[in-house]
Amino acid sequence: MATERELSDFLRSVERRAFKRTVYHVRDDEAALDIVQDSMLKLAEHYGDKPAEELPMLFQRILSNSTLDWFRRQKTRNALFSNLGDFEAAGEDGDFDLLETYDAADESQATESSEDTVRRAQILRDIEAEILELPARQREAFLMRYWEDMDVAETAAAMGCSVGSVKTHCSRALQALSKALKAKGIHP
Repeated sequence: MATERELSDFLRSVERRAFKRTVYHVRDDEAALDIVQDSMLKLAEHYGDKPAEELPMLFQRILSNSTLDWFRRQKTRNALFSNLGDFEAAGEDGDFDLLETYDAADESQATESSEDTVRRAQILRDIEAEILELPARQREAFLMRYWEDMDVAETAAAMGCSVGSVKTHCSRALQALSKALKAKGIHP
């Protein structure tokens, strides 16, 4: 059984990545924060007595389900209450940075010219924009596999689908990203 300290440490370790992943899905910072906080509360309330090694998979599953629930509520709300504001995409203010892990203190980047720095920032924005354009399930599989570093089986369990579906979603996401980025002149 996880101790209160282990649960707290686990939640602290995943909060930032969970928030980023959720922002990519819902495209709304406030909604993403609510979803992550609700998921953390559900984990603590209902599964806090589980062994510490089970917490990551339980949390991923709760987070995925909470995100799906949010989409269902949005669909219902938008069907009942539509106005011009409902047709505007949320989260397009450009404030969210895909790769905040960029470290300017890194030696290889410290000698980088300002032109290269600007070019790098533009490429990262282009990558982020293309990830946001992926269909929801492809984006979810892609982020779990390559952002969260989850293996195929863990991703399948968290998404509630088969291993083959995860592989298909990831393959399609990679193909779509590759094609879109090549069209913009970005090559690996």
